[in-house]
Amino acid sequence: MKIGVNVPNYGPGTDPGVLRDWAQTVEGLGFDLLMMSDHIAVTPDVAKKYPAPFFEPFTTLSWLAGATRRIMLGTTVLIVPYRHPLLTARMAANLADLSGGRFVLGVGVGWAEQEFDALGVPFRQRGKLTDEHLLAVRTAWQREDDYRAGRIPIWVGGNSAAAVRRSVRLGEAWHPLRCKASWLDEAAEWLKSVAAQEGLPVPGLAPRIVLRPSDEQVTGDDRLAGVGDLAQIAGDLETLRSLGAEAVLLDTFGGDPDELKHPERAWRDLAAVAAVWRDLK
Repeated sequence: MKIGVNVPNYGPGTDPGVLRDWAQTVEGLGFDLLMMSDHIAVTPDVAKKYPAPFFEPFTTLSWLAGATRRIMLGTTVLIVPYRHPLLTARMAANLADLSGGRFVLGVGVGWAEQEFDALGVPFRQRGKLTDEHLLAVRTAWQREDDYRAGRIPIWVGGNSAAAVRRSVRLGEAWHPLRCKASWLDEAAEWLKSVAAQEGLPVPGLAPRIVLRPSDEQVTGDDRLAGVGDLAQIAGDLETLRSLGAEAVLLDTFGGDPDELKHPERAWRDLAAVAAVWRDLK
């Protein structure tokens, strides 16, 4: 099972130097994957969660491909309806080629209605558009053998029934976000059940979980995976490995923009988890 990090490409204090330091720190700690979020227009609904500046993921990951050597790069999640599918297909193929095949395309339908309006994309049709665009992207890749784009895995983000079906039909992995620890077993069975209903292979499981280490155990059925002391976090990772997860992405951002000014705090937490994971392996 691969372990990755969701690197914040937004917020106060974020600049090219900080992004490079994030990438090189995460790679240096031995993590397998570095992923970034996607927004184009920082409308008020976006800014409440992800304040400006916001670095566009394809551009930023292409730059970081040259600042790293080993680590996989990806999006969590690219909002599919925001871009013409042929543009998405070409940018993803080029990034995969420029990085030596180190790219994962994590996708989703989006949630920020004001951003959809700003881009002139119908919010109520985002699910239908996502399905149509993903089919178009795959068709374009099949015709672009020179870019070896058929090797780019698509992770479908989201926790809804529609996201699970989309993962089975159009993706290589399901990428649920911010899962409760008590829900992990159920999620894995749900994925198998939907695949059986569709008569299709079971895609991989690659969740994004929060990372909130604490000095004491956190109890209760509402505990999110990745929250608690290091023993609990190690237990969550072991559970996911036992469920056959192919990857787990750790998200260190707790929602307070001020924490983005001090990435070294997140780096300490990641270093502690990296050490625990090495012991588990």
